[in-house]
Amino acid sequence: MSRPPKLALPLRDGVGASVLACPAGRWSSLLDYLVERLPRLSRAEWCDRFAQGLVLDERGQVLPVDAPYRPATRIYYWRQLEREPEVPFEAQILFQDELLLVADKPHFLPVLPSGRFVQQTLLTRLRRATGLADLSPIHRIDRETAGLVVFSLQPATRGAYQALFRERAVHKVYEAVAGLPEPLGLSLPLTRRSRLQERSEAFMQMEEVAGEPNAETQVELLQRHPSLPLARYRLSPSTGQKHQLRAHMNALGLPLLGDRIYPHLLPPEPIEAPDYSQPLQLLARGLAFRDPISGAQREFESQRQLLAF
Repeated sequence: MSRPPKLALPLRDGVGASVLACPAGRWSSLLDYLVERLPRLSRAEWCDRFAQGLVLDERGQVLPVDAPYRPATRIYYWRQLEREPEVPFEAQILFQDELLLVADKPHFLPVLPSGRFVQQTLLTRLRRATGLADLSPIHRIDRETAGLVVFSLQPATRGAYQALFRERAVHKVYEAVAGLPEPLGLSLPLTRRSRLQERSEAFMQMEEVAGEPNAETQVELLQRHPSLPLARYRLSPSTGQKHQLRAHMNALGLPLLGDRIYPHLLPPEPIEAPDYSQPLQLLARGLAFRDPISGAQREFESQRQLLAF
């Protein structure tokens, strides 16, 4: 007998329901399974979730805290955090129609709920502001990066837009602030091609290694700072490897101003007192593509600015 289709459950304070499959196992109660499977929450916190009606069965019925464990089923629950760092910056909606929404994201705001962020994410804030439960990003940028993020409004057309990014049919332009090229003997513009992979001893960092290139970035000088040894650059990636722009600029000897990962991986900031005074100087400035549904040329530009020159 096949499982019922996944439920379309309402948002709760902008957060969509998470779904979890229940495999065969030794657990006697659903509570025991959840405590072991998702240990970020204590048993007491899971009991509180049950008491609030935040755990449902695959038919959408609220489950009691003493519900038995039933393998080969699904459950639904809503994520929430007791302590979550407040991100005191707001995103702007630059464009919205029946297919797409384009947001201009500030630094420090994650795109999707993950880890220590649920409410303080771009997706949750936008869902809460618009009431659009089907809103979903069709690409991502890092939490530390500011700028453009495109969201799909319709599940039926989402795949067509995701394919644009997967097939490199989107022209992306970033801006960044780093040191001057002259002391390094760099002649700009240049194109950096290399093979990037995660460092085995520090998975948060990418490094250039020998082998067939899998990352390509065009680097152009836009402006020199009048009094500081800094410059503003235009970065145009034709591929989309993790941390590609940061890793390529670091490999050139031009780590981005405010980067806590390159060239040195710094420890994460304390959740109680995040420092927002030195944002990463990287901005997703522009996006352009041919709309796969309407055929229209779409072009968007961030209204944000990096360090003033």
